[in-house]
Amino acid sequence: MNYRDYLQKVIYVIINPLIRGMIKIGFTPNLVTTLGFIGNIVATAFFVWGALLMKDGQADSAYAVIGWGGAIILFAGLFDMMDGRLARLGNMSSAFGALWDSTLDRYSELITLFGVTLVFLENNWFWMGVTSFAAMVGSIMVSYVRARAEGLDIDCKVGLMQRPERVVVLAVVAIVSGCTANLWWLAGGMMVIAVLANITAFWRVAHCYRELKGRE
Repeated sequence: MNYRDYLQKVIYVIINPLIRGMIKIGFTPNLVTTLGFIGNIVATAFFVWGALLMKDGQADSAYAVIGWGGAIILFAGLFDMMDGRLARLGNMSSAFGALWDSTLDRYSELITLFGVTLVFLENNWFWMGVTSFAAMVGSIMVSYVRARAEGLDIDCKVGLMQRPERVVVLAVVAIVSGCTANLWWLAGGMMVIAVLANITAFWRVAHCYRELKGRE
């Protein structure tokens, strides 16, 4: 069992009582997915707010807002885990639910990373804005390669920087940047995501290449 599977089992033990309560009061997986997406929109609004505060020279307030943005991303990430668990425990899995979940996940990543990009650009940190864009591209390509692979009937979950890792890294570095009033933490997180997400995308391409060659 790898570390991701172990952590998932631990988290499921914690959230299963909550999931059963949600089933009793009529929550649906699609509703939970949508709530998580709304949470990411709120987090992005905090990043944009922080960027505007920095532009106005209110650095202390800006860092506090950025930290709260990271905390909201972490909270919204729980919904991303709960929707799938709710679908399984409540026997509410559906093809549309899977599509809705994947679609809103992509939107969530794009908008939050856009918010981070604005933070750097408004802080006159051009190259970190470029790096954040590279993180955005890598994040989307990791998911795209997996989706394309599954269309070819290939299981493609390899790589170091999958969505849960990206969410945790972004949330944690934003919180730490807010607490320390040091934007280098957020910059470091973006560099890690930019490098490892793009490596993961090509890692998945190589994995698919081997799988397809094995079929010939």
